[in-house]
Amino acid sequence: MWCSELLLTLLFIIKDASCQWNVWVPRDISAMTNSCVVIPCTFMYPSGVRPYRGIHGIWYFGQPYPQLFPPVVFKTRTDVVHESYKGRTKLLGDLNQRNCTLLINNIGTEHSGRYYFRADLGGANMYTYPDFAELKVLDQPSIDVPEEIVSDENLELTCYAPDNCPEMVPEIQWMYTDYLPDPEFSTDYLEESNTAVLSSTLTFVPRPMHNGQLLGCRVYYPNTTLVYERLVSLDVKYAPRSVWVNVSSEVMEGSSVVLHCEVESNPVSRISWMFGDQELLWDTASNISLSLDDLTPAQEGIYTCVGDNGYGMMNTSLYLAVKYPPREPVVNDSMIVSEGTTLNLHCSTQGSPAPTLTWLKDGQLVGTITADELSVLEIAKISPQGDGQYRCLAENEHGRASSSFNITVEYAPVLLEESKCTVVREGVQCVCIATGNPEPTIEFYLPDLNITINETDGRFNFYTHTDGHTSTGMIKLREKGERVDNGGPAVNVHCGFYNSYGRESVLLELQQEKKYMMAVIVGTIGGVAVIAFIIAAVRYVGHNNKKENGNPRQEVVLENPALYYSAVKKDKQNLRKKVLKTELLGSKFNSILEETTGEDGDYQPVGSMAGLEKQELNYAALEFIGARPREGASGRGDDGSNYTEIKAK
Repeated sequence: MWCSELLLTLLFIIKDASCQWNVWVPRDISAMTNSCVVIPCTFMYPSGVRPYRGIHGIWYFGQPYPQLFPPVVFKTRTDVVHESYKGRTKLLGDLNQRNCTLLINNIGTEHSGRYYFRADLGGANMYTYPDFAELKVLDQPSIDVPEEIVSDENLELTCYAPDNCPEMVPEIQWMYTDYLPDPEFSTDYLEESNTAVLSSTLTFVPRPMHNGQLLGCRVYYPNTTLVYERLVSLDVKYAPRSVWVNVSSEVMEGSSVVLHCEVESNPVSRISWMFGDQELLWDTASNISLSLDDLTPAQEGIYTCVGDNGYGMMNTSLYLAVKYPPREPVVNDSMIVSEGTTLNLHCSTQGSPAPTLTWLKDGQLVGTITADELSVLEIAKISPQGDGQYRCLAENEHGRASSSFNITVEYAPVLLEESKCTVVREGVQCVCIATGNPEPTIEFYLPDLNITINETDGRFNFYTHTDGHTSTGMIKLREKGERVDNGGPAVNVHCGFYNSYGRESVLLELQQEKKYMMAVIVGTIGGVAVIAFIIAAVRYVGHNNKKENGNPRQEVVLENPALYYSAVKKDKQNLRKKVLKTELLGSKFNSILEETTGEDGDYQPVGSMAGLEKQELNYAALEFIGARPREGASGRGDDGSNYTEIKAK
């Protein structure tokens, strides 16, 4: 019915056309395998041509020229056709009505191709029309899929089934739509170029999860076993939805690390590794790896992986920590400051993890320990005790480093307690010790004489010595002063000391006088006791000798006898030789101390027994010089025995 109406319409359209050889057939027509297809056809011929013995027609396949012997699909004059069309073709139109519509049953894919119609009006009036109908035999329905499916945008998929077989009407179903979000279905019937197509449209909004999902369209003909299916895989485009990278990590300086990045997107993204604004590596792929070798602290920081596929961009970052021991701290330069100055000492370093900073002065802890890369030590109004070496020690779990500098504190001189005057054998010895920076200059002032001593003259020795910041000055006054009311010598010596920061003069006090007098007294008593012991021992030994020899007692008279003894210290050092001249038997003692000087050149205290104060008697030798026997005494006067040796241990 629909075909007849279509042909009438075509006839009216071409009625006014010039009567030439002309044909109308659908340019494209399709059918499902094992179904049928009707190819609508209308032809024209010149009005001056009169059919001779009727109008005949021939359908060719593939070629319009008989001389090329194309396969015959249908022929009205005879049943001779190509074997692939035997029993399958039928002319539905009336050639006398210029209707050349052809029916082909049970078609297969081998029947796809071009079909040409040839009109035979008798005699020489035969004409093969160059226009053709191209038949497409389908073994599955077609699905119209958009060139681009974008996530979160509305999507329409249309399934088509040809309806060009009057005997069978197709129906369409969608498959695998159960998990689609709110799918919608619609059906439409399309007629174009004298062909009919049934369509079904599926509408939904795809998500990234639907990428790669299969959807199917099923075409079937009721009351038949003919079923046709078509499956499509959705290619859903979406921006990067995840960017996976390594977790933030810690590595040691000088080691190597590999940073991985994987981006999920469709299509694959352009992946790049960024360090700050610097692009280190890129590739168009699903994953990428960045290798970092021989790491330095400068490479510590945030590394970002960026994925961009044109539909969107996404990035993920990680922090790479490069651990290393502290660097050598940067500290102040060595400095010279004045006493009372307030200082801020700075120490800065780098290390990972952040090092602890400790201040040390001459190896001792000062200030507080700071867990940072900068430490400031404040010294308020520095004193001379602040002079020394300052060290900043930086430590973390990977090592330590330190830097040091010196602070020199300059200050006015200060007199030390050891400064004093002391009585010595020939007078008074005064020592003045002062410390300061710069080292002080020392001089002595004698107010009584109104002179300032800074060099040696005939009456005293002047001596100075400097050791670091300490200066020592010493003078020896060779004349003793007048006695004052308290019995001590009159000592009026001032010590003057000065440097660029100040000058001061102090009266030196006389010390150790009582100790000196006591030493003289004890020494005198001790000396007398030792001499008495020696005399008694000599007489005792002489008496025993007379008894043993049987000689009568003789009295011995010494003329100007001299007693010599020597005392030897146990330590065998600093020997002192003393000579005593004495008259025995009640004569008074006269003693002369032979003066000697010790190794250090200092004068020793003066006293009768001063040389015996600190000595221990190990032996004594007595020698009687010029001895003669008393009258009436008998003894061994010619035996050559001039002395007796007594050893006391």
